[in-house]
Amino acid sequence: MPCTFDAHTEGKLMPSLIGADRSFLEAVLKLAYCNPFLPERIAYEREALGQDFHDAEPVWSMQVEDPDRPRANITKISNRLETVCQKLREHIASGSYLVDREWELYEVAVLFALYRKYEESLHTAILKELDAKSGHGQFGFYADFFRDWQHYFHIPPIATRVAQEPSHIFASFYQLRRAFHLIFHYIVGTSMAAARLRAAAWQSIFTHDMRRYRKMLYERISDITTLIMGPSGTGKELVARAIGLSRYIPFDEKRKTFGGNFSSAFHALNLSALPATLIESELFGHRRGAFTGALQDRRGWLEICEPWESVFLDEVGDLDPSIQVKLLRVLQTRTFQPLGDTKDKLFHGKIIAATNRDLAAALRKGDFRTDFYYRLCSDIIVTPSFHEQLCESPQLLREMIIFVARSLVGEEAEGLADEVETWINEHLGQDYTWPGNIRELEQCVRSVLIRAEYYPPRTPIHSARERLISSIVGGTLSAEDLLTQYCTLVYSQTRSYSETAKKLKLDRRTVRKKLDPRLLTELSAES
Repeated sequence: MPCTFDAHTEGKLMPSLIGADRSFLEAVLKLAYCNPFLPERIAYEREALGQDFHDAEPVWSMQVEDPDRPRANITKISNRLETVCQKLREHIASGSYLVDREWELYEVAVLFALYRKYEESLHTAILKELDAKSGHGQFGFYADFFRDWQHYFHIPPIATRVAQEPSHIFASFYQLRRAFHLIFHYIVGTSMAAARLRAAAWQSIFTHDMRRYRKMLYERISDITTLIMGPSGTGKELVARAIGLSRYIPFDEKRKTFGGNFSSAFHALNLSALPATLIESELFGHRRGAFTGALQDRRGWLEICEPWESVFLDEVGDLDPSIQVKLLRVLQTRTFQPLGDTKDKLFHGKIIAATNRDLAAALRKGDFRTDFYYRLCSDIIVTPSFHEQLCESPQLLREMIIFVARSLVGEEAEGLADEVETWINEHLGQDYTWPGNIRELEQCVRSVLIRAEYYPPRTPIHSARERLISSIVGGTLSAEDLLTQYCTLVYSQTRSYSETAKKLKLDRRTVRKKLDPRLLTELSAES
């Protein structure tokens, strides 16, 4: 992630930036700032490498085999950058000056090269913290990074132009690598719908303009609430966790450690599982004697949350209106009061919310406050249904079965996946819509593992229209019954024998004869 120099047009142009090197660096600049989970990355890699470009998958997604394999094109670009950066540094040290665009290309080239050089060390530190829940004592390699930083930027002609500290760039690198790892591993799937979801999560963390984010938004992005919407079982909490654990954490170069551990920076609260009074206590905290049973002071999640941490409000659509008012104040002023207290406290973290409810319908009914909704909707992510992803990429079914199977049986995953796929093909069919989404697929795999079978739960169909649709799709109606029910359905909409007959191209008397009084009563009640 490049830093910003206060560049001034001066000196002489560098011949080394003319021709092939300059074209290469222009492409690297685009690559450095692009969203890595979108297909545009491929175009920039191709532009940078030309004939050396290796055909690659259109989007980065975790593969069933070799999920963390190195990307050939990025490796080629990094290798060439090392040579170009050293050549440019030698020219600068010899007294050559750069004009505005050359400065930008040089900084991008160096920072891209440095990020790649320390990427594996950063990745190792991330994995250790995820395993041990401890981030201390893992960044001794910062001393090497600092020496490289000085080598490229503390050259007499340019030393006074470095606008940001190396500790900030190191922290930015750590955030970049962490965000990529978490998004890549939490949001799986080779479909373009899954790719768009990964890209949306990346943009929620860094915005669409990474230059601006690195310059000043990294300290202010917590002011923006992220709302994740989508059907149940589509991984909304995984998306929230990837975003919440990818916040910027400042680095202390004297202690060579970060200000906090990212692995404990995500505080989830399921609002639909708790009564309103308990939700208030969990969020805002309380003082002793605030209510019956409050025997001592308790700090809520809003008070505990550090600037780099996040509070996740799951099922926010079910939130009681009285608590919506209190949370609205938090979103507007970043302040709150614990129960039983009159002094304001400051909330430093970020709010991430999720719901499977249709909030537009809730707004119309008055169940959800309009002002609260507009405080939530500045950053919206929509998770696609599993069926939507399968329509784009049918092979995704096999991939997801293996991912789930691996978490259950390890090396036996392929065999279990074969059993599950056979059962699905023979009993559910390729057109099964998976109404429970990924969560239902997980249950399917577990059920086949235990009982060698899986039968979806049968949900009762209450609506007359739903029963009619189900009967038509299931092929259970005779032609006579189909005509009767369809005539009744259309008549319930037109309330006119003549208009119904005209629409269906039938005789008016036939329409009248075919109407089902009981079905008509049900349809009228639903209108």
